[in-house]
Amino acid sequence: MIDFEVARENMIESQVRPNGITDGRVIAAMADIPREQFVPEHQKSVAYMDGDVRLHSDGVERMMMEPMAFARLVQLARIGAGDFVLDVGCASGYSAAVIAQICSGAVAIDEDAAMCEAAIANLDALEISNVAVLQVAHAEGCADQAPFDVIVIEGRVPAVPEQLLSQLKEAGRLVAIVGDDTVARAQLWTRHGDSFANRDEFNATVAPLPGIEVERPAFTF
Repeated sequence: MIDFEVARENMIESQVRPNGITDGRVIAAMADIPREQFVPEHQKSVAYMDGDVRLHSDGVERMMMEPMAFARLVQLARIGAGDFVLDVGCASGYSAAVIAQICSGAVAIDEDAAMCEAAIANLDALEISNVAVLQVAHAEGCADQAPFDVIVIEGRVPAVPEQLLSQLKEAGRLVAIVGDDTVARAQLWTRHGDSFANRDEFNATVAPLPGIEVERPAFTF
């Protein structure tokens, strides 16, 4: 029988703290939220492993981001207690549950109906009431609820859609893991009027988030 409280503590001490996570609010939230509740029954034994965890889905296979990369990404976003956050690709709701602990309110979107149903059930079970879960295409964001102080993209994407950047408030931040290869770069984007500055922060190896594509020029011969 797995002691999930011990597993959660071990995750914090072996995966989160040693990898540059110094924001006590992020650490406290991850120490509080039962990660095992957000994975299928047969995956509970690996809920706290140092890697992405496979989730059920009606369509494209979905993964829960590994604890270390997720913690670093959330810390990079510098979420304030009064911030309004958009969580893109929330899957079964773990990311939204953690983010909800450190902000005033959030909108969590996923384009997979089964993932949305799971997220709603999981958040309700934990009595987390400051998150709205909506079934929306990942690349579209949630313009009806914009602007957001922070946008977090939960998975590797080839590029950050302009439509998501446009939903940031002035001085708002967007964080994402961007790249075509398995090892990609975490990026921080900041809005300044109609301009957006971005910089690379750290390498990360996480599963891709479906639904966000980038048009590439056709090859010519």
